[in-house]
Amino acid sequence: MSAAGPLRLYRTTVSPDWIDYNGHMNVAYYVLVFDQATDVFLERIGLGPEERKTLQGSIFSVEGHITYQREVNLGDPLVCDVQLLGFDEKRIRFITIMRHETEGFVAATMEWVHLYMDMNLRKVAPMPKQVCEELQSIMNDHALLEMPAEAGRAIAKPPLPGTRP
Repeated sequence: MSAAGPLRLYRTTVSPDWIDYNGHMNVAYYVLVFDQATDVFLERIGLGPEERKTLQGSIFSVEGHITYQREVNLGDPLVCDVQLLGFDEKRIRFITIMRHETEGFVAATMEWVHLYMDMNLRKVAPMPKQVCEELQSIMNDHALLEMPAEAGRAIAKPPLPGTRP
């Protein structure tokens, strides 16, 4: 990826225990892969396990939206790219795009909103200056990227027939 591209931070392979009764990766393991990619992203911005202990702060997931686009199967190599969509002193919004590494297709996406928490107070708090500076550096590149079509999507608007509005 170029300097102005999404961050390619995580690779994995579909494990046998991730396969469900339909013969493809179970939905729970998509979330696992996205969560593991998020951990690598957090380390990249200065919020890895050691920094969280030192800072007495951490990130909590407060909202997420997954799109499942193509199935992946046993042994498939996966890569996850992270694109920062925005942030402020207390929040981070980003999308992770899971691709089949050799075939290149998008398997799934997950858009996240995370809050920074003071772990002593268990309340939302401003992120450390160095984390905001790293996020700004990434945002300077990612602001030039096209917004992914999956970003900001909602489920079933208008409601499906037979459901309540």
